[in-house]
Amino acid sequence: MSDELTWLSARELAARIRAGEVSAREALQAHWTRIDEVNPVINAVIFEDRDAAWADATAADERQAAGEALGPLHGVPMTNKDTNDTAGMPNTWGSPLLQHVVPQQDSLIVGRLRAAGAIMTGKSNVPEFAAGAHTFNEVYGTTTNPYDPGRSAGGSSGGVAAAVAAGIQPVGDGSDMGGSLRIPASFCNVLGLRPSRGRVPSPGVNSWAWLGRTGPMAREAADLALVLSAISGPDPRVPTSIEERGVDFLAGLAGVDGSGVAGLRIGWAPDAGLGMPFEAEVVEVASRAVAALAGAGAHVETASPDIAEADFVFTETRAFDYEMSLGELVRSAPDRVKPEVLANVALGTNQTAATIRELALARTRLEGEVRRYFDDYDLWITPTAQALPFDASLRYPEEVAGVPMPDYLGWMRSVCVVSAMDVPAISIPAGFSSGGLPVGIQVVAPHGADALLLRVARALEDLIGAARVHPGFGG
Repeated sequence: MSDELTWLSARELAARIRAGEVSAREALQAHWTRIDEVNPVINAVIFEDRDAAWADATAADERQAAGEALGPLHGVPMTNKDTNDTAGMPNTWGSPLLQHVVPQQDSLIVGRLRAAGAIMTGKSNVPEFAAGAHTFNEVYGTTTNPYDPGRSAGGSSGGVAAAVAAGIQPVGDGSDMGGSLRIPASFCNVLGLRPSRGRVPSPGVNSWAWLGRTGPMAREAADLALVLSAISGPDPRVPTSIEERGVDFLAGLAGVDGSGVAGLRIGWAPDAGLGMPFEAEVVEVASRAVAALAGAGAHVETASPDIAEADFVFTETRAFDYEMSLGELVRSAPDRVKPEVLANVALGTNQTAATIRELALARTRLEGEVRRYFDDYDLWITPTAQALPFDASLRYPEEVAGVPMPDYLGWMRSVCVVSAMDVPAISIPAGFSSGGLPVGIQVVAPHGADALLLRVARALEDLIGAARVHPGFGG
């Protein structure tokens, strides 16, 4: 029973619990059994509250027995990313400075998942302050890849991605400023969606912040749609919220198969349109996935938007956001903060009025170029990550395809520039390298077109089925 429950979709697991075929407590026990089997190696889950989770699962079973209305994720166990507040559990951001922080309220994304019936069991690992696409920190150590535990699981949602890929849970909550949903999804052979601005609001210090997003991860496109339906919707604290309530993204996938991409106009950019270096096997696997879309009737050609200013927009916006959210804390104890975070905060601290003015103008020009591109094309596709999952003992790849990287963000430029475009994007499993390492493709759509990205994910699921290949790890 435990192994069977481990690999069920969230939809199927919740349906069985609602029907009384499986109890929420049985699902929870299977979740714990899987953590005990695989977590000592991959280190995805860094905190558990089994007593509270058991009490919540017991209450869920009582509601089911009483015939009460039940949510779409009723009884589904899951850990939460250690940057998303979960009431009563530590929220450390992987930093020794925040080990004492235990929020008393859920973040918006966790609260909506809980309202949908999910059982919150613990926290998953992140890089320090979620900086960088490799999950390691001095508090909890390194999270590794279920497909090769000597390799990186990506980041910053690396703990979530590894947990989903390893069968600990079917879905998870992540966040993405510079690729933190998409890189780990690519590395761990799962789906990671960076939603449209305001689709899943993120209340915080700056209610107008736009670069960072929260969003879902899953092994299946339909599960991703189910979770997005549960967590989306406006919030009065966030003025950029999309004013759409009760959108059923799962219903939009009804009947969708490989033919769901027929007629779509797709621009394909194996170098992300900027001459970026990518490892040869990454491009080879991604190209096969794009060819599958063309074979299913999509119109594919090599084309890219003009995003030459995206690097500047991303770098300066990220610096501004880091200074606003972390500046005071980092300056209070600079010797206890990793150098990459210190550099990000320092850049924001030193921004001038002239820099902020140029940033606003550059972002406006970039928005115009992106809008013009999507007048002619429905989608833009690149390989997600520039490199295959790398040695987990490294801080980051210092070169890609023989090209030296300038800093810890250089090897993940392919996702950072898309973040700067201020549009939704998804990483979809595309296949595997000759050594069995996952490769994802990054599919980018215009603002608001989250449902279209889910449709492409569902079509690729039917066409190539890469996400159905589970890691041969932990039984």
